[in-house]
Amino acid sequence: MKLYRFEARVNRDHDVAVIVVAESENEAFDAAEVELEKSYLKTPIIEELSLMDTRIVAKQAAFVIGYDEN
Repeated sequence: MKLYRFEARVNRDHDVAVIVVAESENEAFDAAEVELEKSYLKTPIIEELSLMDTRIVAKQAAFVIGYDEN
């Protein structure tokens, strides 16, 4: 299993992070789209879905979300 970190642009102006655990990259993209659709009352327009990082899940795996580089 791998941990995938995506960034999505939804409804033209909303950027969100999506974290998925899946066996393959294809399954991860599918799961990310499903989770985005489940998270909005109205079906969102997914403008862009980008895979940013992948980690192998062993005893632990993590991502830092929403950090400021300054």
